[in-house]
Amino acid sequence: MPLPPLPPEAIAIGVHVDDWRAAVTAAGEALERSGATAPEYTQRMIAVIEEFGAYVVIAPGLALAHARPGPDVHSEGLSIVTLADPVAFGHPHNDPVSVVLGLAVTSSDEHVLLVAELANVFNDALVIPSLAAATDADTIRALLGVPTSTEEPS
Repeated sequence: MPLPPLPPEAIAIGVHVDDWRAAVTAAGEALERSGATAPEYTQRMIAVIEEFGAYVVIAPGLALAHARPGPDVHSEGLSIVTLADPVAFGHPHNDPVSVVLGLAVTSSDEHVLLVAELANVFNDALVIPSLAAATDADTIRALLGVPTSTEEPS
């Protein structure tokens, strides 16, 4: 399963945040701007981390913010936020985070497939620092191997 498109509205580069909640909020707002989710989804992503901890920090410098499928998910979606200054999520090994991916899915099956696809992308150890250093959306899309909403998947 290819990753969802990454339209311009779903990308935020060099965002200034004070803490992990603001970083997750930025990723959620990008999902909202893209039309994938309603505002409630952002609050659910934060609640998941509050309940289960920083397990969303899946690699050094990278958080995958997400929540279960629900009525606040309109379509599968992906967002990416790069942070001007990294923030701690409380992970013992992978903090601080400089790149936050937001992921919204409409079914549990999609969740498993998309997380597996993302894992393939991040097998390359250079992708996370390259994303963190990216200064434009085209570079981010190329690193993730995703199209805009109007392009064919690569």
